[in-house]
Amino acid sequence: MHIVKHKSICLHIIQISLFLSLLLFLKAFSETEQTKLAMLSGILLGNGTLPATILTSLFTDSLVKEGIAASFAVKLFKAWMAEKDANSVTSSLRKANLDKRLLELFPVNRQSVDHFAKYFTDAGLKELSDFLRVQQSLGTRKELQKELQERLSQECPIKEVVLYVKEEMKRNDLPETAVIGLLWTCIMNAVEWNKKEELVAEQALKHLKQYAPLLAVFSSQGQSELILLQKVQEYCYDNIHFMKAFQKIVVLFYKADVLSEEAILKWYKEAHVAKGKSVFLDQMKKFVEWLQNAEEESESEGEEN
Repeated sequence: MHIVKHKSICLHIIQISLFLSLLLFLKAFSETEQTKLAMLSGILLGNGTLPATILTSLFTDSLVKEGIAASFAVKLFKAWMAEKDANSVTSSLRKANLDKRLLELFPVNRQSVDHFAKYFTDAGLKELSDFLRVQQSLGTRKELQKELQERLSQECPIKEVVLYVKEEMKRNDLPETAVIGLLWTCIMNAVEWNKKEELVAEQALKHLKQYAPLLAVFSSQGQSELILLQKVQEYCYDNIHFMKAFQKIVVLFYKADVLSEEAILKWYKEAHVAKGKSVFLDQMKKFVEWLQNAEEESESEGEEN
């Protein structure tokens, strides 16, 4: 039995080696033969006979420069998805650490997300285009968060941080809604918080008051405000010493023009998350009532005028 198993493993290794060699020498095959090999490779990847790592052979310079790599990959992915599904393909790519290398199927001067997206979408593989965009966005956000954390730890002037973030948003086509959560996380990670509940609220308010102008710049949209509110809610729930500080933080942000009345009311009525919901809604009750009364008074004054 052990001998049979050993032979099976050996045959599998030989099979993988054979495919690696075939992919390396794709130029020697006709276009029809390349198509057949791509389809076979996709099927074998789909049923688990071949590992996704064989795709690294496609990153060979000669195959990339002549467009063979991208053309072959499209046919292979189509067959793979027909055998399994898009989730199976993307999951395998991630496990093989190939999710961030897909752009390498193209020459350096064409290694852009836009070019990849158009090429693969035109070929009927929009799922992979969307997947790459998400992966690139995640990578960009991680780098942005890392750099932001560094700048905040060095206490860079807020104007410089604002300029840097705006440049990164423009360069990477990042929406404000993707940035506001990162800013909150970085700001809260920039401090070593007091372990005493009665002292941490005061410390938090002092710290957040300093960075309120930064948050205000990137919470100009209603959706961004709601995301920030949800982030604050989750943070206060996950960090027990902050449980009683939630309302004070929200009021601070309201006074500092980070959060609008509309956003706070919407969060209260329908946009809050589940974490600590009852505790935080109870904390906010009086302030929300005050906001609603102020709104009604403002409306009645407007009618009188």
